[in-house]
Amino acid sequence: MAIGGKYKTLFSNKQYLASVAVGILFLGTSLIVNYIAGLYATHNTSNSVSDLLLDNLPVFDLDTFFIYGPITLVVFIIVLIWREPERLPFVTKTIALFVFTRSAFITFTHLGPTPNRIPLPPDNPLRWFTFGGDLFFSGHTGLPFLMALIFWEEKIIRYIFLAASILFGAVVLLGHLHYSIDVFAAFFITYGIVNLAKKFFAKDYAFIRQFKLRKS
Repeated sequence: MAIGGKYKTLFSNKQYLASVAVGILFLGTSLIVNYIAGLYATHNTSNSVSDLLLDNLPVFDLDTFFIYGPITLVVFIIVLIWREPERLPFVTKTIALFVFTRSAFITFTHLGPTPNRIPLPPDNPLRWFTFGGDLFFSGHTGLPFLMALIFWEEKIIRYIFLAASILFGAVVLLGHLHYSIDVFAAFFITYGIVNLAKKFFAKDYAFIRQFKLRKS
């Protein structure tokens, strides 16, 4: 079905529009909570700890990948949602659930950053989303894996997101910007978040398949 036809059909669906509004509100609220939680976690950081992997890895200056990789990822997600707008309610709500969950974790866990981590420019665009003490779990690793699970049935897109998740995980480890547990745990926690989202937002998840079947 042509994209124009999709938007015409969806924009005439009041239930869809209401769900989009709720998803955007939910996502916006989660970002505010993330900002507050990140500042709190960074203000209350304790000491750094040893890490089997980081203790044996040299430090690489990969701040460009750390900063602009996620920005590129977000642009890619926006393009995908523009192409498949029926996914918008489920995607926004699931990302919001991811952000809320991570905000809770960083609020309770206050490990200090590794002492030899690469310094990030103080004016970098991610300064509103990551603060230095918000370590567990890795959002760089978790978000692309989250999108891989959401787009699992689309093989090429799934592999792109999986590759991004592995790449970003490697970047934060090589830059000593996260502990290894932050990266490895992200896969397990994110998998749980997606499964919860399918239950919490079951109507939005079912709508994606129903819309495609109706318009195929």
